[in-house]
Amino acid sequence: MSSSTARSSRSVRGPARLAVAAVLSGSVLVAGCTDDGEQRGARRPAYHAPERSAPVRAPAARDGVLTERATPAPLEGVRERPNLLMITLDDAAWEDMEYLPHVQELMADGGMTLEQGLSPTPVCVPARATLLTGQYARNHGAVTINGEGGGFTAFEDDDTLPVALQEAGYDTLFLGKYLNGYTEEHVDHEPPGWTVWRPTVDFSTYNFENPRLLVDGDVVDTHTYSTTLLSDQSTELLEDPERSQRPWYLWLNYVAPHHGGPVEDDDPEVVFPDDEHPLSTTVPEDRDRDTFSDLELPDKPNVFEEDPSDKVIVSSARETVSQMRRAEMREAHQQRVEALQSVDRAVARTFDTLRSTGELDDTYVVLTSDNGFVLGEHNLEGKLWYFRDIVGVPMYVRGPGIPAGTVSRTPVSNADWAPTFAALAGATLGRDVDGVDVLPWLDARATRRVVPIAGWPIKGGLRPLYTGVVVGPWTYAEGRRGQPELYYRSVDPYQLDNLATDPRYRGKVKELRRMSRHYRDCAGSTCPTEFYR
Repeated sequence: MSSSTARSSRSVRGPARLAVAAVLSGSVLVAGCTDDGEQRGARRPAYHAPERSAPVRAPAARDGVLTERATPAPLEGVRERPNLLMITLDDAAWEDMEYLPHVQELMADGGMTLEQGLSPTPVCVPARATLLTGQYARNHGAVTINGEGGGFTAFEDDDTLPVALQEAGYDTLFLGKYLNGYTEEHVDHEPPGWTVWRPTVDFSTYNFENPRLLVDGDVVDTHTYSTTLLSDQSTELLEDPERSQRPWYLWLNYVAPHHGGPVEDDDPEVVFPDDEHPLSTTVPEDRDRDTFSDLELPDKPNVFEEDPSDKVIVSSARETVSQMRRAEMREAHQQRVEALQSVDRAVARTFDTLRSTGELDDTYVVLTSDNGFVLGEHNLEGKLWYFRDIVGVPMYVRGPGIPAGTVSRTPVSNADWAPTFAALAGATLGRDVDGVDVLPWLDARATRRVVPIAGWPIKGGLRPLYTGVVVGPWTYAEGRRGQPELYYRSVDPYQLDNLATDPRYRGKVKELRRMSRHYRDCAGSTCPTEFYR
């Protein structure tokens, strides 16, 4: 993709352009918005991680990986050509959802929690490109963040979901973080399919206090906290009278709780100046700083795992974690939760806006994260790897026909949302998708499905670090040298025990290895689409 390719389909016109200027200058006031979490009452999320790991029992080896096929159960009351709203968080984990009362009320209580939400390549660029295409990373080509196969320049963007939706008569609106590497050098390239295109410009995307936004082809310097800026922008777009003229699709990309700047006094690099590689942290909004200063890391058996030596693919998992690093992780965890408070308020504001404009009952809302995140689990920090804390992502859906306050155990990957949205809109995607329209399966009592997983080196390269599959409670991964890891999460939810060398599971390793290798290069119709009970 050439960075010099210019497109002139800029879409913010006349009075709307003036409204943008007002928002960016901070002169737009919020009205009718509930923004205090205490008013709605904090509750635990609908999803709960198990409390403790049970010992692995031999009878688990007889568990059938795939048994009875499920049949679709179409939802009643699904609207034709509804509005479509995708809200993505950046690096948010399931455990973080406990501290977001608005999300719990509006998405968990008001919609459906997708307990088996999955990100098959759990890192920024490939996950976002998958949301745009419905394809696994190996097929859309943007497999990592930097270098070969990495970032914005590795992604062919000419036939994505917004292109199909626009052809079907939708307004398509983009706000916030795009693919890494979309710098000022590339802003003359506007990806096709967007009616309104307002991305943050790298590397200011990660400057929470001074992000730069592309508006009408102009890079605008701002001095508004990132989440507030994007909330202001989304409110302005949703309140635009044009939204009532045609159905619309909005992809709203918040940056929290991803790490970023500027540096604060309590950041590890300040508190621990002797650390050569201090842990990077995020930046909460001023009103939220230190509001979770007493918060400890989650009390889970896999946090600071005593003996991760059976984690044969991730060599760093065998390292011990120093007390200094543990303190850094604790601070990072606190700041992540604090940074998400502004996102929680922004979600509430968005719903207030949809109600006030009369659009809420005609809108499907999906809230998810590009990947999960770990701070101490298996002695790791970050993302990319195949553990459930990382591959498993927060995922909720709300809209017409979605029963409120329910939990679905149907496995749903981020490759499914492009074909699902296209089906709702009556649009035809220009690519052979690897995902499926998932709505008919949400209430089908389907708990198993083959989902291929893979991860590539962060600094670039087209040879995967690992490939594997998630099939219901089974996770199988295989490293570059063929070294396997197998986990049966029904009795080992924290993936403490790699069963690959246990002779009782030799047959299961063989079965899942065969499945993994069969699907690791799948594309379109050759990818697994069946659901099982």
